Amino acid sequence: MVNKKIVIIGGGPTGLGAAYRLHELGYDNWILYEKSDDVGGHSTSHLDPQGFVWDEGGHVIFSHYPYFDKLIDDMLGKEVHERIRESWVYLNDVCVPYPFQNNLRYLPKALQVSCLMGAAKAAASRNSDATNFRDWTLNTFGEGIAETFMFPYNSKVWTTPLERMSKGWIAERVSVVDFKRLLENVLYEKDDVAWGPNNKFRFPLHGGTGEIYRRMARKFPDKVRTGKQLAEIDTAQRKISFTDGTGDSYDTLISTAPIDLVAGMLKPANAKLKESATLLEHNDLLVLGIGLKKKIDTGKCWVYFADPEMPCYRATFFSHYSPNNVPKGDTEQYSSLMCEMSVPLGQKVDIERTYEQMLAGLIRSKILEESDRARIISRYHRLVRYSYPIPTIDRDRALAILQPALMEQGIYSRGRFGAWRYEIGNMDHSVMMGVEAADHIVKGQKELVFHSS
Repeated sequence: MVNKKIVIIGGGPTGLGAAYRLHELGYDNWILYEKSDDVGGHSTSHLDPQGFVWDEGGHVIFSHYPYFDKLIDDMLGKEVHERIRESWVYLNDVCVPYPFQNNLRYLPKALQVSCLMGAAKAAASRNSDATNFRDWTLNTFGEGIAETFMFPYNSKVWTTPLERMSKGWIAERVSVVDFKRLLENVLYEKDDVAWGPNNKFRFPLHGGTGEIYRRMARKFPDKVRTGKQLAEIDTAQRKISFTDGTGDSYDTLISTAPIDLVAGMLKPANAKLKESATLLEHNDLLVLGIGLKKKIDTGKCWVYFADPEMPCYRATFFSHYSPNNVPKGDTEQYSSLMCEMSVPLGQKVDIERTYEQMLAGLIRSKILEESDRARIISRYHRLVRYSYPIPTIDRDRALAILQPALMEQGIYSRGRFGAWRYEIGNMDHSVMMGVEAADHIVKGQKELVFHSS
């Protein structure tokens, strides 16, 4: 590649992954624009006035890629907290180790029987003709597990009818076990908790998840421009405009902005791409934080909630990730809980009412005590736009039109919402999409993560 100008839109994991790789390669003709005042995207972190650190949802560091592992080592060194995952599912007044379907022995006997009978029936029928996520869940786990946990929990996370979701995104996101193993775990009272790529994870010792990306950006401070929100992409002139009236030119654009928004920013306007973009669906996230003047002594990392009366789908013992997530790093005096609630697009949320429902749910599940209300010294909330790219049945059809059309214009749409594929939406995937886009542009190497099926 001749020394063409590369412009990167977005200073989250993907944009900074691309920037970091270009910097490594010694390629200098690039610049990165970020709409916020800080870098990190959805992996940024915030310090509240009381001294508690909060992420934009539950992030932990685990990886499928040696490059990402080395990057984390280079950024954080020994300033990491390592944890073995201990996660639980709360429902029907009991706590069940995660994954739920592997640990049915914790359920009341009647529910155990219902779940096992359903799983046995599903195993015997071996029905593989599911066309959507709901049917796949029923066919894989049976009615008992589906109705008890999988349906209510996933409905809370996705805020979408499960029959409108595809089954192709699942991969390592859902633990699938055979019936013999389920039965043995119940009969022999065995815990089965090691499943999944995040069974062991790391977390930055200081500054929350966002510290990784702040340190990346410090490697090339004169190349990162914050406070620059994209407004228009002139594909004919290869120019971009920002909402503040400034702009820039590019030869190649790496965009991590949501692809549905990008489709509407193109000049000249493209009706076909705009129409395709309407098929893409997402939801938002409400983060609710509780900063306590109290030590929470637990080994738990997070708890999932299928209970419809609890508005949040997950509660994270955030002070357990790093002591420095609480004031002065003093976990003998302070602790913090971070809860997440998916919000359907356009739905208004009564923050105070939701906060009280969340507190009641945490007290009901015995994570907090009634008397802890008086110990709350920080009531934090943040609405995060664009949280989950929903893998609807129409998604791949839309992307098959959008992505090739953008590539023809020299636009690499990558990242959690640039690619719009939840199955490659973790931090490690996102960073690697940026790295591999840079390698492809500069060296012609294949993008493996983005093109993975």
